[in-house]
Amino acid sequence: MPRPRPAVHPAQALAGWCPLSPAGAQTTQLLVQPPWTPPVLWDRVTLTCQGSGTAGATSWYKDGQRWRLQGPDRFRVNESGTYQCDRASTGRSPPVRVLNDWLVLQVPARALLEGDTVTLRCRSWQDKPVTSVSFYREEKQLQLLRDGTELSLSPLRLQDSGRYRCSGWVESEVSRGWIEPESAPLTVTVHELFPLLVLEGPPEPTEGSPLNLSCLSTPSPLRPRAPLLHLFYRDGRLVGGRQWSPQLLLPAVGVSHSGNYSCEVRSERGPCGRAAPGSASRCAVSAGMGAGSPDSRHGSPSPA
Repeated sequence: MPRPRPAVHPAQALAGWCPLSPAGAQTTQLLVQPPWTPPVLWDRVTLTCQGSGTAGATSWYKDGQRWRLQGPDRFRVNESGTYQCDRASTGRSPPVRVLNDWLVLQVPARALLEGDTVTLRCRSWQDKPVTSVSFYREEKQLQLLRDGTELSLSPLRLQDSGRYRCSGWVESEVSRGWIEPESAPLTVTVHELFPLLVLEGPPEPTEGSPLNLSCLSTPSPLRPRAPLLHLFYRDGRLVGGRQWSPQLLLPAVGVSHSGNYSCEVRSERGPCGRAAPGSASRCAVSAGMGAGSPDSRHGSPSPA
């Protein structure tokens, strides 16, 4: 296997495999195994072309040039470089760059959403020993690990998006000693779990009448089936605890129910039950004096 060569890379894009675009349109995608990005040559990477059309009618490109015509829909990579595949019905896939560098920063090849847990791992060529690994975001050091090579971010927030890189000391047989390379920058993008959240209620609730508030959420198309927990607040204080139902029902509105209501949606994923809050909208309710008026303006999430 060829030795790693020093190179200057553009930022590596965080490309998770998703056969459907957010709008639902079919696109051509490259599925990477093992599912880490950017992939590395010494992992014996397999690329699979996903898209409409006949699998045998797949065209492959390497470093921007047509490489294989009418080839199979998958193959094992044996050279570093930038790969794409093309299907007649859905066009050319986004590029996938396979690296063979001294140091590579990797993340899971999937879409990252608010509330997820993600592991960044800093790997040396051929998984040789590496020590004193530093992780950086936007050129600011996040952590220095004397022995470890992984950094966990949990729960993910939108502000965790950015350019990451790592550096460390690697044993080199070529230079007969230790060298301190750094990885190519990696762009990490954290997506909103709930881009839209609206709280709806009656325009004029009156004292003694029932009140039904509905927390309507539009989950991200990247994870449309996540189970949802709903929380309702009155003047910033939790009302009734967490519930699966998107509705809050008050059988009879009284003066004590007056206030500004908001809602929050959370997704519980995995055994740890980590929660990701969505944005909140507010609804003003007044009782005892006659009428209330809804306020459909969006506000910041209420504290849990």
